[in-house]
Amino acid sequence: MTGSQNEDIEQEVYIRTWKNMDKYKENGKFKSWISTITANLCRDYMKSAYFKHSQNTVTEEDELIQIKDEKESIESELIKKQRQKQIMEAIDSLKPKLREVIIMYEMQDMTYEEISDKLKCPIGTIRSRLFNARKELSEILKDLL
Repeated sequence: MTGSQNEDIEQEVYIRTWKNMDKYKENGKFKSWISTITANLCRDYMKSAYFKHSQNTVTEEDELIQIKDEKESIESELIKKQRQKQIMEAIDSLKPKLREVIIMYEMQDMTYEEISDKLKCPIGTIRSRLFNARKELSEILKDLL
């Protein structure tokens, strides 16, 4: 429920309490009596056609927000795909030895040791190739950074 709906129910509780003060019997607690009135009003409100209609009604503003969100998600997805394509093209443009190491390390999550064992070359060479591959990629992709 919104704030205005809460205020409406609260006001109605005051009105009903005031109108029915003569029906209150002092053998029970006043707080319990008001709580019962409040609970009954809330239950009635939840059952009302107005409440059901207001919950099912989508405002124009809600529709515009939903359309805007969908548009932004489509745009962000397209941008993401374009970025991925540029990155893959940049990786493909690397020299084979650099491309091979960057793919193994960044995409296949291999460690320096695993790459070194697979390519049969020292870890220092692997580090050097990764450094050079990243350097070249940063130059090629500087407009994305």
